[in-house]
Amino acid sequence: MIPTSCSSARVRLSALFILLLSVSMPAYSELREIDWLELMPAEDLALLENMPELEHEGDGPALLPDEIMTGRVVPEMANVKGRIPGFVVPLKTTNDMRILEFFLVPYYGACIHVPPPPPNQIIHIKYKQGFKLEALYDPVWIEGTLVIDRTETDVGTSSYSMVAETVELYEE
Repeated sequence: MIPTSCSSARVRLSALFILLLSVSMPAYSELREIDWLELMPAEDLALLENMPELEHEGDGPALLPDEIMTGRVVPEMANVKGRIPGFVVPLKTTNDMRILEFFLVPYYGACIHVPPPPPNQIIHIKYKQGFKLEALYDPVWIEGTLVIDRTETDVGTSSYSMVAETVELYEE
């Protein structure tokens, strides 16, 4: 049998261990994980779920229905601090190939292959420090605060933007 003073010491030691463990956990464990579908209003989700076959016009790319390409947003997602996984479509790089500005998209090849995702499924990201990526098919985690902000480029149009605090390779 364990003496009471020893048992009390174990309880205090266990409590201290749990406290230290919770303090030393990575900061991202406290961040909200943003799901791509949260960025689509209900009417767009309904369109997506009931979308007809993609139409091809001649030799051109397949086109999504116009009503899903409006870029409608979810107002409740404004100023949400969190992290979101996705794939990088570079927009601005340095001479040494550090990516400073890019579109974050939910699947590989978006904006490169056609059709691009709807604007509410593209996030315009700026990352002052820049980062290097071995291959565009490598997914990343982006951490920052989501803002409702439309950005139009030759590559695509986004309904949201974020100034990234961190960019790291995606790992489950």
